[in-house]
Amino acid sequence: MTEPLPSIAQALTQGYQQLTMSDSAKLDARVLLSFALGQSLTYLLTWPQRRLNAEQFDCYAQLLARRVQGEPVAYLVGEREFWSLPFKVSASTLIPRPDTEVLVEHALTHLSDNASLLDLGTGTGAIAIAIAHERPSVNVSAVDIREDALQLAKHNAELNQVNVNFRLSSWFNELAGEKFDVIVSNPPYIDAEDPHLQQGDVRFEPSSALIAEQHGLADIIEIIKNAPQYLHAQGWLLIEHGYQQGDALARLLHEAGFSQIATHCDYGGQPRVTQGQYRSHDHD
Repeated sequence: MTEPLPSIAQALTQGYQQLTMSDSAKLDARVLLSFALGQSLTYLLTWPQRRLNAEQFDCYAQLLARRVQGEPVAYLVGEREFWSLPFKVSASTLIPRPDTEVLVEHALTHLSDNASLLDLGTGTGAIAIAIAHERPSVNVSAVDIREDALQLAKHNAELNQVNVNFRLSSWFNELAGEKFDVIVSNPPYIDAEDPHLQQGDVRFEPSSALIAEQHGLADIIEIIKNAPQYLHAQGWLLIEHGYQQGDALARLLHEAGFSQIATHCDYGGQPRVTQGQYRSHDHD
């Protein structure tokens, strides 16, 4: 006689027990089971005794097996929340992280009504879309070098019902003659030798969105060097970076003519976002 398939409560317990490698095993199991069932997290709590059917059980088992191998939950279910908004994700983009919300928070403090903002290397569109959602009057533009990332970002803008002007560009290359009040970026900033690249979710994320030459500073250097010609007078540049890079960014911003330089910590207390205001000596 074949064993009956597990109830929702039993399936969750089995999931926790398998996901010993995850520091969020209970949440992972809940998210994967709700995805396999096509139901909300609330449904799992409401109907703990409901039994899975064979198709649901097989789907859940496969998801657990992939998660055990380290594959990120966001890639498994194709979605991640950021700034309390839903974002579709794919293996061609970085997974939006809570710490990047610090970049959004500080960018918003520099945006008046009808201001213009540029997001460099937008990926899923998370930063640009969060800002457009918060400030509908701001003219938000976003660029990425990858067409597949832009298509995903456009889909996310539609999903969240905001207007963002997405364009294909390697940093500023296709933006000649344009100026913005605020420029933001979460560029690649990890050193190729960093041991963290062999750990956790980043093993599955696109290396082109993570790794930069010159000990992780190459793209940051290019952005800071070129940003002044794309900023209005007194415009702001805000860049997310590694926790050990704050001093280097502050120095680079100072050398490039920025003032009001400050570094802000993420929710774990690590230096994560550095900003500066451009001291333009000429008029727009």
